Amino acid sequence: MGYRPQPAGWNTWDVQYHTGSAHLPSGVRLRFALAGADGTVADTFTWRHGLERLGHHTVDGRYAQVRVAALDTTLDLQFAGGGDVLDAVASAAGDTPADLVVIVDRMPGFDGALTFDVADGRRVVRILVAGQPWRLAVTAPVTSVDTSDDGVLRLTFAAADADPLCVHVGQADEEPLTAPAIMQHVASARGDAVATRMRTGGWLGNAGDAYTRSVTWNTIYAPDIDRVLTPTSRDFVCAEREGFYGRWALHVWDTFFTGLVAGWIDSSYALGIFRQILDQADERGMLPNRVSDERGRTDDRSQSPVGGITVLKAYLGSGLSDETRDRQLLEGCYDDLLRWHRWWPSARRGPFGLLAWGSDPIEGDPDSQNLEILIDRTKREGLDDSPMYDEVTWDPQTHTQNLADVGLNGLHVADAEAVAAIAELLGDASTAQELRTQAESARAEINRLLWDAEHGEYRNRWAGGEFSEHIAPTMLYPLLGDVPDAEQARSLVDHLLSPDVLGGKPPLPSVARNDSGFNTRYWRGRVWAPMAYLAVEGLRRGGFEREAREAVESLLELFLDEWDRHSHVRENYPIQPGEDVRPLAARSDGLMSWGSLLALLAFQEIADPRPEGWRFAHPGTPAELAGIVLGEGRLTVRAEERLTVALHDDAGRDDAPGDDIGGATTLLDTDPHVVVTAYQRTTSRVVGVATAHGSPGRVLVAPPPEATETVQVTIDSTSVVRSVRRAQLVEIDLPSAGTPTAFRLVTP
Repeated sequence: MGYRPQPAGWNTWDVQYHTGSAHLPSGVRLRFALAGADGTVADTFTWRHGLERLGHHTVDGRYAQVRVAALDTTLDLQFAGGGDVLDAVASAAGDTPADLVVIVDRMPGFDGALTFDVADGRRVVRILVAGQPWRLAVTAPVTSVDTSDDGVLRLTFAAADADPLCVHVGQADEEPLTAPAIMQHVASARGDAVATRMRTGGWLGNAGDAYTRSVTWNTIYAPDIDRVLTPTSRDFVCAEREGFYGRWALHVWDTFFTGLVAGWIDSSYALGIFRQILDQADERGMLPNRVSDERGRTDDRSQSPVGGITVLKAYLGSGLSDETRDRQLLEGCYDDLLRWHRWWPSARRGPFGLLAWGSDPIEGDPDSQNLEILIDRTKREGLDDSPMYDEVTWDPQTHTQNLADVGLNGLHVADAEAVAAIAELLGDASTAQELRTQAESARAEINRLLWDAEHGEYRNRWAGGEFSEHIAPTMLYPLLGDVPDAEQARSLVDHLLSPDVLGGKPPLPSVARNDSGFNTRYWRGRVWAPMAYLAVEGLRRGGFEREAREAVESLLELFLDEWDRHSHVRENYPIQPGEDVRPLAARSDGLMSWGSLLALLAFQEIADPRPEGWRFAHPGTPAELAGIVLGEGRLTVRAEERLTVALHDDAGRDDAPGDDIGGATTLLDTDPHVVVTAYQRTTSRVVGVATAHGSPGRVLVAPPPEATETVQVTIDSTSVVRSVRRAQLVEIDLPSAGTPTAFRLVTP
């Protein structure tokens, strides 16, 4: 099974540099640097050292743009690759800009040095790559050539002569391109990339750009395992970028959330990301908390069970019905998700028979005999330094903490329901029933043992029987699996979303504001996108749409502020106004894919794929969400005076001919106070439920594609056959505010 992107052609494969492109399978790497008059060379741009802003980046490397700064010079770089030819344009700006340097070598992990032959007035370099001749051409005079390091070429250009500098790398028998031709190729690649990207506007600001770039800029190639990977962050995993590993690392829930974010970029891309961690399962089905090049595997522990939740959500978001959704997402993940789900109760039964975080001693590992290390490892299976685990111990009988955890148990129920849904979609009805029966039993135990009736909320519980005093958004996770009844759910939400607990602005700090362990550091108070995502999804699942919307508005402000000011999608977000989390000591990575879950929450206020069907709603303010990649085409939702939902079958270009929604088929056109839920569209059927809020309303619905002359329209229980013309919408009146109206349009 092939995943995107394939390990071939020019792309930003090398984990160490944003400022270059590398070629596969050869491993040839080309990057740009800046050189000062005193010989200083700036070549290591990271978020803390000169990396200023990321431009658009396609999955396949056909276009990428980045801006860096050093030596009083701003350097803008554009790359057009994807295949075996690379064109690049570099533009330097400043009062006295530094010289430009082009460096050509091979990525670490590739054998064999390159050889170079500089000719033609030093504007053409012949490169021998594993016996194959290549040609590098530049459009500015070279002031110096350095090949003193074996297999490394450095070409230096005076900034005044390189405005801009154009570079072309291709096969040796090609004619060198002129600067206008290179610039035209790059401009064309940019135009195609920008026209087909996810776009957002209005209330959503530039969240779409941040969302896409947080993933595509983090996709790399690991030569030691011959695999394309998308770790959550280059800076986090790369030692040369002040990271914690060698050149790559994967973490379980990080990877699942990255795959979820990738789903609306390309479902095949998402599947490849899911598989990169699922392929690490051991013989028991356990997914290790971490796998890396230099620090190996953590076979003693796993991480939060969010696999079923994220894979199912990505699947639901890949089409408007099961007819067009990407079934490979389910087929490619199901077996491993089921094994991992079953591992938890087999290995992590703690106090009262409930699930608890843990760590299994590893034979031959001396650290497994150290109690303090074992306790620390159990925390890393959960939420690291969260105050919830400050006082835990490790039970040698169960290999778990002495604390039954609300969040873990709630997630496992939600995972059971998600994996059951996947099983049912794939025809495994017996497993689906088994999982749902287990989930129902788990709900009863959670309510019996973890519901604190005195406080009207769920709480973690110590093995001795007393409830823990610590409160976190994890106490909302039971909503994901329909654990509380309506009365419990209302009490839970009212208590936890109080301003002095988990409400306020920004909402959902990683521990309650009134908790004795609360501060502004890491898991002791900061806002974490995965935690906020799960909590808000729980609110939505529980029917608390208003509370979810209020939280999402504030979280989106937080997300856009960091993106607009710094081009950052953060590992975690500041809880106190004005806090600067950019320094290394602050422990908040600058471009971590899961930070885009905050944007996804906002997108799903407008368009949300749910198990029963899509929910479309006007956010109450102008907004646009365009370019969502579905099996049918690209989806656009616009909230203006009305809410319109349209489908592009032409790659979603802005310049496509057609109606006022850019050559698209309008699927829905609703009053702004109308919410459509349970929407599904196949070739022969369109169904949904429309509800007007506050006053009567109406919704216009496109018939199914096969309905070319007539369509059977059923409103609640009343049916009629209507004549329809091409592109004609069927009008449905909603005379009673607050009353859901079911509609069904079927080809006769």
